[in-house]
Amino acid sequence: MSEHADPGGSSAVRRGTTIVLPPIIKAVMKRDWHGQEHVPRDGGVIIAPNHLSYADWAAVALFTYQAGRYPFFLIKSSAFDVKLIGPFLRACGQLPVHRGQADATLVVKELKDAEASLRAGGCLIVYPEGTASRDPDLWPMVGKTGVARLALTTGAPVIPVAHWGAQAILPYGSTRPHLVPRHLVRMLAGPPVDLSAYQGRPLGREVLRGATAAVMADITGLLVQLRGKEPPAGPFDPAAARRAKAARDSQAGPPGGPAEPPGARVEPGAQAEPGAQAGPGGRTEPPGDDPSRKAAPA
Repeated sequence: MSEHADPGGSSAVRRGTTIVLPPIIKAVMKRDWHGQEHVPRDGGVIIAPNHLSYADWAAVALFTYQAGRYPFFLIKSSAFDVKLIGPFLRACGQLPVHRGQADATLVVKELKDAEASLRAGGCLIVYPEGTASRDPDLWPMVGKTGVARLALTTGAPVIPVAHWGAQAILPYGSTRPHLVPRHLVRMLAGPPVDLSAYQGRPLGREVLRGATAAVMADITGLLVQLRGKEPPAGPFDPAAARRAKAARDSQAGPPGGPAEPPGARVEPGAQAEPGAQAGPGGRTEPPGDDPSRKAAPA
């Protein structure tokens, strides 16, 4: 197994995790995994999976380890403040990310740390959605630009990964895992996302959003293969959904409404932008660039 990058922490602890964690993860889930040959054995690489549950990190970690790489996750910073968990994450060399952080200096530092890990040959797990899917049918949502920015800045390939089944073990928002009977987790990795159309260009809005859309399209395509059904015409945009709900709630009328507010999806060909105004049919009007980055919840 290749570790390469050493973001800090203890190599002994990391070796310990490779002994202790795989048998535990195998014990709690059945596995049907394919495509690990697409994960390069050497060099910096970004693994970009869909996000369904707080349990899917374990499946993605084992999948990556069995492909020959030690996984380094971008994890929301609050996890590092939890007693016992925080020190363990630091000892493993995992990378904290402050989501929604207004301190530009801190954001730049975290981005540079992730870039350094990739340039040193690390295998970085980055959830492009930044949080578990809020799509009513759990399809991938509109992605944020962190994966695209890291890939285009460092030249690291992006390996798209789709999985299905971890949400049955620990549904999002639940603290009670469903371990009996063992649930099947299916996972499929694809070849590197083709970002050639965006390489060598300034990292403006069009480039970052286009590259992000390419990553999310590949992940969604892999999930179609796993689920055997077609996704919605456009990805769910949680920011647009919140704005649409707020606009609806501000109008006179009875409380409640549909689970998915009008304007919550991006129509094919439309690029959602953070802060954009939802228009008719779910289209958005982009106000400007969004340098937000993706974080993987612990």
